[in-house]
Amino acid sequence: MTKAELVNRISLETGYDRVTVMNVVEAFMESVKNAMAIKKENVYLRGFGTFLIKTRKEKVARNISKETTIIVPEHNIPAFKPSKEFVQQIKK
Repeated sequence: MTKAELVNRISLETGYDRVTVMNVVEAFMESVKNAMAIKKENVYLRGFGTFLIKTRKEKVARNISKETTIIVPEHNIPAFKPSKEFVQQIKK
């Protein structure tokens, strides 16, 4: 499902116009990105899941084409962990 399809579906189910729903979806995504990137906070949505920041440890990697070894520094990545209820719905 694309963002446009999500907006259309929410618009049909709630009766709000697509522009309003698009603004709400965009504001939600921007809030999650700001919380994670700027404030370094996880976002918890009960019954849905958690948008969290994971830390990848420093590691040694190889560039096979140049036959060199490089060190990839420790860095953060965004991740999503679904709630137990969400996982159960998918398994059914």
